[in-house]
Amino acid sequence: MTVSSTPAAPVTAGAAVSPVSTSRVRAAVDAERWPDVAAAPRCSAARAAVAAFLVRRALERLPLRVRLAGADGDDAGEGARTLGLGGPLMRVHDPRSFFRRIGAEGLIGFGESYMAGEWDADDLTGVLTVFADNVATLVPPSLQRLRGAWARRRPEAQRNTREGARDNIHRHYDLSNDLFSLFLDETMTYSSAVFRGFPADEHLLPAAQHRKIDLLLDAAGVGPGTRLLEIGTGWGELAVRAASRGARVVSVTLSREQRGLALERVRAAGLQDRVEVLLRDYREVEGEYDAVVSVEMIEAVGHEFWPEYFRTLERRLAPGGRIALQAITMPHDRMLVSLPTFTWIHKYVFPGGMIPSAEAISEVSGEATGLRIVSAEAFGPHYAETLRLWRERFARCADEVAALGFDAVFRRLWTFYLAYSEAGFRSGYLDVRQFVLEGAAGAAGASGPTGAVHAEDSAAGR
Repeated sequence: MTVSSTPAAPVTAGAAVSPVSTSRVRAAVDAERWPDVAAAPRCSAARAAVAAFLVRRALERLPLRVRLAGADGDDAGEGARTLGLGGPLMRVHDPRSFFRRIGAEGLIGFGESYMAGEWDADDLTGVLTVFADNVATLVPPSLQRLRGAWARRRPEAQRNTREGARDNIHRHYDLSNDLFSLFLDETMTYSSAVFRGFPADEHLLPAAQHRKIDLLLDAAGVGPGTRLLEIGTGWGELAVRAASRGARVVSVTLSREQRGLALERVRAAGLQDRVEVLLRDYREVEGEYDAVVSVEMIEAVGHEFWPEYFRTLERRLAPGGRIALQAITMPHDRMLVSLPTFTWIHKYVFPGGMIPSAEAISEVSGEATGLRIVSAEAFGPHYAETLRLWRERFARCADEVAALGFDAVFRRLWTFYLAYSEAGFRSGYLDVRQFVLEGAAGAAGASGPTGAVHAEDSAAGR
């Protein structure tokens, strides 16, 4: 997966601090660090009133309980109101700011309102799953047609040119290795695991991550002597596991933090003679490889660069070789609507990111190259469980996160991000797939799917 901000320093004397005006959440927001969270944005009274009307009407039809606080900020006091058909409870402590933010910034404002402590939920994932389940109907069709007039467009600075991609990756993956180590398991693997059964147990997460890696390596035919190219190093677990099979691995990343720790882990495994980790853009890779593996990297490429990404894979692949690609996907119609839009995720989590659809991967790879997909296996429920485990671990280590210098707003941001992502997979709005691709000659002789998630693993999530 790909926060657009650097670690937040603790608030110090003299810093511009804005209190969050709610009765239930007493937080201090560093206005310099979080300018768009510290105060609700400008929004005309008419626009805020329209937003309040539309949001209230939408909430009334959802399987939620939404408790709007009264004028005194007490959601159980005089003037409080409850909307919805019943279900997970969402408490809006500051309805005025909540509706104002949504009126001005849409879903960006919805996320920033949570960061500011203006609304809360004991079951945050449950609340967000309801919204994800109903995302297509939350906005009336007549207003959806006007999306282009009010939705923010992606900033030019976030385009994944070679320079832009380095900055985008830096803003997420270089946050802090120590931060990621707090909620990831010992393998330091930041992508979906594959479990044998649900509910997933935390102590089985390392084995489930190795199962995922082995599926990809098997699909790509990685074994003794294989020349393997990995696009997107992570913290090195896949490279180490491939080298342990006897492969010779070249792995590329744009994250200095990840590369540093990956090299340490390679040396600790005694595999430095088999693994090379380069700080390099995928477009700058040279050489020919028997196999190429890329895990949840395409989401950081940017849709306008997808053709170049697949052409690079094709150029680097030796005749008869295979590509194993793991990718988060979304429905094609939703992807098309989302292409130009600037979202909360782009602003705070994955700058420059774009999740493809399975159709887009098939179309772009087929039109831009001679590559053909020979298998594609979906296992979205496994990602929902992976994210649940990460979210629970992150919640348990809040004090350790704070000790690293990440303030309360950042911790709410990260909590929202993990729950938001989990909700996407639980609702089916998001999926994750392992694709196997071959060159035209190899695909013609393919006898059947390879690299598919084992039946007992896949069936557990369905």
